Amino acid sequence: MIMQQVVEGNLDLLKVLFERHHRHVYNFLYKMSGDRMLSEDLTQDVFYKLIKYRSSYKSGAFVSWLFTIARNNLRTHYTRNHKNNLDIGVLDYKAVEAETNKTEEYSHLQRALNQLHPDDRELIILNRFQEIRYEELAQILGSTPGAVKTKVSRVLKKLRKIYMEPL
Repeated sequence: MIMQQVVEGNLDLLKVLFERHHRHVYNFLYKMSGDRMLSEDLTQDVFYKLIKYRSSYKSGAFVSWLFTIARNNLRTHYTRNHKNNLDIGVLDYKAVEAETNKTEEYSHLQRALNQLHPDDRELIILNRFQEIRYEELAQILGSTPGAVKTKVSRVLKKLRKIYMEPL
């Protein structure tokens, strides 16, 4: 495993990890924040923390560990910079379509995602957009794969209902 070699001191392999995963981390942060510049900054910070805290990696699922860092990084950013918003659940998310010229269908999907509770939106983005498996999500969230699967199913039903509502 590449990350285990990084932990053991082969820092040249960090480039491989960055090339493989930076787009996934950026996309997750962008879908959660709707801010390109913030997402770029936080993505860089995630990989800085990967280097800094590499000794805390305990040969588990690397993607789970990486996205735990990304989630915590986003929470820390909002806690520090939004004094009244100490919980990511009360953040005011912007519509991503304001910054991009995506298709109308994508814009409609993004608006539907933005109507979900941030914890639900995060779960769907990680599972459906970043393709993180239930087992890895369970590690990230401190839950069980069965509970995560049930939660994803319920959130998808909510999302379908919101998405199907007339504009």
